Amino acid sequence: MILDTLGVGLLGTKTEVFQKTTHYSKIYSSDASSSVWAHPDLRLPPLYAAFVNGVAIHSMDFDDTWHPTTHPSGAVLPTLLAISEALPEKQKVSGLDLLLAFNIGIEVQGRLMHFSKEASNVPKRFHPPSILGTMGSAAAAAKLLGLNELKCKEALAIAASYAGAPLANAATQTKPLHMGNASKHGLEAAILASLGLQANKLILDLESGFGAFYTDYSPQTLPGLQSYSWLLHQQDVAIKSFPAHLGTHWMAEAALAVRKHLVQVGESLPSGRVKKIVLNVPDVKYVNRPFPTSEHEARHSFQFAACTALLDGFISTESFKQQNISRPELSELLRKTHLEHSPDNKPSFNSLYCEITVTLQDGAVLSERCDTFYGHWRKPLKKEDLVKKFQSNASVALSKEATESIMEIVDNLEKLEDCSILTSLLQGGESVRNQLKGRSSSF
Repeated sequence: MILDTLGVGLLGTKTEVFQKTTHYSKIYSSDASSSVWAHPDLRLPPLYAAFVNGVAIHSMDFDDTWHPTTHPSGAVLPTLLAISEALPEKQKVSGLDLLLAFNIGIEVQGRLMHFSKEASNVPKRFHPPSILGTMGSAAAAAKLLGLNELKCKEALAIAASYAGAPLANAATQTKPLHMGNASKHGLEAAILASLGLQANKLILDLESGFGAFYTDYSPQTLPGLQSYSWLLHQQDVAIKSFPAHLGTHWMAEAALAVRKHLVQVGESLPSGRVKKIVLNVPDVKYVNRPFPTSEHEARHSFQFAACTALLDGFISTESFKQQNISRPELSELLRKTHLEHSPDNKPSFNSLYCEITVTLQDGAVLSERCDTFYGHWRKPLKKEDLVKKFQSNASVALSKEATESIMEIVDNLEKLEDCSILTSLLQGGESVRNQLKGRSSSF
């Protein structure tokens, strides 16, 4: 999770939305500062470093996804790395410190989601990271800052008042801000709690508290430490192979399976052979975009995923470039595409499926269905494919030496004595060369 999140974040530093939010954040300054990934000459106050790095992670919708539904890592990791750089020199944050706080941030999100059946479905009103990510960021920050039990409760209560963003901003440049704000606001909540700010410590138990976000929210008493089991041991995350909404990954895999019946590997699909395309998908309105006009709309379109996979035989980061979105041959396929919603196809990442039926001009009908795509928690990416994804993403922003060093550090994170080594490598530039000289003594 950590390696993948760093990789998509580094790739995201090249996006327009990241550049805009970084430009905005430069107006703030403080005595404490933290690094901005892939920007060796820029440091920001910790809150705003967490903000822009969080934006980078979600800027292309390439980050991990969990069940019940949220993107768990993107709000937590930038917070922790920002804190690790802002603490006094004598308070070194080790890799083990980072791992424990990270797991707590993930665990809090998972536990809150498990108190609601509604949270298991693809969302309709709020974007989950704006709620759960804020709470997870606060919990992780509280742990790393060493807050006591009372102040941890205050941090979560304060964070709840920062939580929530409407789903209507999905498929726009504003959606990645939800992740950045979750990271920033969680850290801010923990800092305010550390300074003694008070809030309603029962907020997680109240319908008018955290229950405001989920209509069927019903908190339960957690098991004691002796019998406690971490949710990540029970439920892994999904890792994406291309940057788009998770639901489109089922659709792409089904479309690629149909394509094998139409053309040989490496051949182009003659779009004129296709008469009609019917997609059987769950009824998720914000991923129903028949004619996307921007990269963000394309990332949230069942239709775009199906037609791009049919046309090209793959989907990659390049698929979402404007010149590929506006291709006449893609538009021709999109015009022939229609959606259907079967009653049994529920909008849950744990049970949904995608089916594609292609009718050709000669009357032939081809159909394929995907129940579990490669990268889903039931069919996780092999380690070598996860490494390839990271290398591909990170190399856009960092040198090969920095990329390989980050991989080694994350692989041995529990042995890392000082996380400043990792943050320096993420920053790039001269800091990388300095760290590479003394890296052998880091573990």
